[in-house]
Amino acid sequence: MKNITQNVFVLMLLSSILFFSACSTVEKNYVFGVDDVIITQEGRLKNNVKSKTEFVSIAYNDIFGKPLTGSQLEILTLAYESYGDNKFTEDLIVRNFLNSPDVEITPLAEMRADVPKFVKACYRKFFSRDPNEFELWYMVREIESDPAYTPELVYYALMTSNEYRFY
Repeated sequence: MKNITQNVFVLMLLSSILFFSACSTVEKNYVFGVDDVIITQEGRLKNNVKSKTEFVSIAYNDIFGKPLTGSQLEILTLAYESYGDNKFTEDLIVRNFLNSPDVEITPLAEMRADVPKFVKACYRKFFSRDPNEFELWYMVREIESDPAYTPELVYYALMTSNEYRFY
């Protein structure tokens, strides 16, 4: 009996040694030859919010190509301040400007003739910068893939974006 107990004990000892040695982990460090890439967002440096007066006058100048008169600016600023939701008011102002018969917008045929040129011009006009490669690719793809895109729609999208709100 003593022999059987010793054999069972030795067998259990060997089993546990094998079990724990099989479960040990070996850390391996893999090094991949990947270069660091610095990614920046062009609009990130704009951290000053346009005042209500600045927003109205800049939006008017961007769409009509001329400055607002003092009385027009006063009326629009008063209307802007009468609502509590700035984004909603900005949306209404931009829509109102774009629906005016005096608006200066790139003709549809000119936009369709050279979409990348149109997109670059819009970014310079509204954001005071060139689009990065992804922005250019995305906007060109969207405009070319959908015939319903008009210059007014592109102007509206850019002017109601968060980046347009900052300078």
